[in-house]
Amino acid sequence: MFISQFTKLKTLLEDEFPGDLEITSEGTPTTTGWFEVQVNGVLVHSKKNGDGFVDNDQKLARIVRAIEKALGK
Repeated sequence: MFISQFTKLKTLLEDEFPGDLEITSEGTPTTTGWFEVQVNGVLVHSKKNGDGFVDNDQKLARIVRAIEKALGK
């Protein structure tokens, strides 16, 4: 599940910001339930903290706004 959620979000963000992002993932094999998005080290989305997966436009928009701010757009 994580891989498909990560791949989906990665594709959406790369389409929105072509060539501007370095997107990485880090597995947590001993801990389940984590799906976090950081922008320049700032946590902007956390499944563990109640945000769930990035499964609607509002959640995606919050991440996009954080990226735009970091890129100065």
